[in-house]
Amino acid sequence: MGEQPIYSTRAHVFQIDPSTKKNWLPTSKHAVTVSYFYDSTRNVYRIISLDGTKAIINSTISPNMTFTKTSQKFGQWADSRANTVYGLGFSTEHHLAKFAEKFAEYKEAARLAKEKSQEKMELATSPSQESPGGDLSSPLTPVTPPSMENINGTDDSGETTPTSETRPEPSQNALAFTHSPTMTKHWEAELEALKGNNAKLTAALLESTANVKQWKQQLAAYQEEAERLHKRVTELECQSNQSPVIKSQKAELNQTIEELENTLRDKEEEMERLKEELENMNDLMEQKDSLTQKLEETELRGRVLEEQLSGAEQRLEENQEEQESFRKSLRTLLELLDGKIFELTELRDTLARLIEEAS
Repeated sequence: MGEQPIYSTRAHVFQIDPSTKKNWLPTSKHAVTVSYFYDSTRNVYRIISLDGTKAIINSTISPNMTFTKTSQKFGQWADSRANTVYGLGFSTEHHLAKFAEKFAEYKEAARLAKEKSQEKMELATSPSQESPGGDLSSPLTPVTPPSMENINGTDDSGETTPTSETRPEPSQNALAFTHSPTMTKHWEAELEALKGNNAKLTAALLESTANVKQWKQQLAAYQEEAERLHKRVTELECQSNQSPVIKSQKAELNQTIEELENTLRDKEEEMERLKEELENMNDLMEQKDSLTQKLEETELRGRVLEEQLSGAEQRLEENQEEQESFRKSLRTLLELLDGKIFELTELRDTLARLIEEAS
């Protein structure tokens, strides 16, 4: 018995601005856990999300609710009981589709549960139509279960007791029948049933309170881990000259990742260009070796060309010095590029892991 989580995911939580009914107001600084809960005692489904110890979503699913996908990663639904509209921003389309699928599933289950409850109410109230007097309610009529606010302790009433307002006044012909031993037994049976229901409600309340304490501890641990990851991402962004603060909205984080990937692609293209230049340098080295061989052959042919050969050798030495200087510059540039590419690769991998963990 009691309320248990049946599906959980993580998302950024928003509520519609009550003044404008147009703008979204974020209710969480970062992605939080959003869970579906099922209360087997009352056969109802709820969507609950806590930010620390604060409940930012407490919505009971009813058959007339509709979950609408307004974008690839954002969905919303209206809660008439809470008089607001909730919005959820997910990290991926898959998480949004899964949440919408569960919403439709539990909405249908809530509809079936409501129909069964109405059938039971009709069956339970049908004998009262044949009872003598006609103006009296059947003593076996089931008590309407309290709202979910009673479970969470928001309602101060601890039990449900019959009052004069919930039963019609008996007619004059039925007054005498009301004092009969049979009706007295019926009222006593109803009172015992109400006491039994009250005991069940109390037990369910205690169990829910214990579950809430456990969830608060788990959510506190999740919040500490999220804050630690948030600080780590901020440090990495400062090191890579990116924005010093990670904003809460997923779209901005995705934009930052896309910029880093574009920068990485540019660096890779520049590295390819430098590799091509390095290959051209190898061709120049081969040409230099060929030229040296030709110069040796020219020296063997005759001393007449010694002066021209000396000039050519001098020019060749100058060319070698320039090439060596160019090679050193290339090596230094390649080492610098390798370091930058390694830093960008680590940053991209870290951001990818953060997105996977946030999912």
